[in-house]
Amino acid sequence: MVPFAGWYMPVQYEGVIAEHNAVRNAAGLFDLGHMGQFSVIGPDALAFLQYTTTNDLSGLEPGQAKYTLLGNPDGGVIDDLIVYRNPEGEEGYMVCMNASNSAVDSAWWFKQSSEHPRFDVTLEDISPTTGMIAIQGPNAQAITAAITDADLDAIDYFSWSNGTVAGVAAKIARTGYTGEDGFEFYTALDDIAAVWDALMNAGKDNGLVPVGLGARDTLRLESRMPLYGQELGMDISPYEAGLGWAVNLNKGDFIGREPMAAVKENKPARKAVGFKYVGRGGAPRTHYPVAVDGEIIGEVTSGTFSPTLGENIGLALIKSEYAGIGKPLQIIVRDKPIEAVQVKVPFYKRDS
Repeated sequence: MVPFAGWYMPVQYEGVIAEHNAVRNAAGLFDLGHMGQFSVIGPDALAFLQYTTTNDLSGLEPGQAKYTLLGNPDGGVIDDLIVYRNPEGEEGYMVCMNASNSAVDSAWWFKQSSEHPRFDVTLEDISPTTGMIAIQGPNAQAITAAITDADLDAIDYFSWSNGTVAGVAAKIARTGYTGEDGFEFYTALDDIAAVWDALMNAGKDNGLVPVGLGARDTLRLESRMPLYGQELGMDISPYEAGLGWAVNLNKGDFIGREPMAAVKENKPARKAVGFKYVGRGGAPRTHYPVAVDGEIIGEVTSGTFSPTLGENIGLALIKSEYAGIGKPLQIIVRDKPIEAVQVKVPFYKRDS
C-alpha cells in the first residue's frame, strides 16, 4: 500500500507479474475509487464541453462515450478524459478524470463557467459520492453476466448503460485501460464494496484476481495508453504525444486550438515513440535520458519489463528528426547506454 494522488492505494496484491498475466489470460478487478467524476448538465452542456475540450463531442448519442483532452491556452494538456453522454432519458454528461488532476480539472471548469457566463450549465464534482471499480480480461463478460440484469452485448466499446449489478443500481461502461475487454461500474459510493465482493465471488472459478497499481501500469503501457504526467503534460502538445486524433481543429473554437494548430502545421519538434531493448540492462524508467551517438535527444516517459512480451519496453519523447520505426536509440541507465530500437506501437493488441 502506498500514497497515490492523495489516496492510499495497493501497488500489488499477489505480485505485479501474476496480476498482469491474470488480466491477459483470465480477469482482474481494479479499485478505481481514486478516479474523479464531474457532471455537466444544462442547455449549453455540449457547447461548454466543446469549448473546454479538444475532441468533437457533437456526434455522441445518449449512452456513448469519447476520449478527449482538457487543453490549456498554451496548447498543452491539463488532463485526458473520457466524456460520457448520459443514457436515454437523462440530460447532460459525466466526465471521468484522472485522480491526480481531478481537483485541478474541477477548478478549471468552474473558472471557465464563471468567465464565460454565456454557457448555461450546471457543474458538479460528483467524485465524493461516486464509487468506481473495473473488471478487465477475457473472462470479464462471463463473470459480470452472472450478477447483472444488463444486456452486456448491447454495451458497445466506448458506451455505457444503466443496469443492476449485484442488486445495486449502476452505470456499466465499456471503456477500459488495459488493452483487454471489460467493464467499469459507477455506483453510489456506499454501494461499490458490495459490487466488488459480488464480482470476486462470481469470478472465483474464472481466474479473477484483484489487481494493483503496478500491473495497471504495465498493462496500459503494453497497450500504449498514455499516463498523465508522463506521456501528457502542461507543456506537451497532443501532436507531440501522438494524440492528434483526439483533437478536432474543425469543430470550432476551443481552448488551446490556435497553438495546437500551429504545432500541427509546423510539424511537432518532438515525437513520442515506442522502443524495446536490444542490449541487456535494467528496465527503463521515467526521465531516463535517451541518446543517439552520444547526443541527448529526449527522455523516457514510461518504461517497464513487459510480462507479456518478455522484453524491456518503453515510450520516449524525442526530437522528431530521430523518430522512425527501426531507428536506434540508447537509453541511459545509471550512466550506462543500453542499445534500443524503435518499434511499432501498441506493443500488445488482443486478437479480438
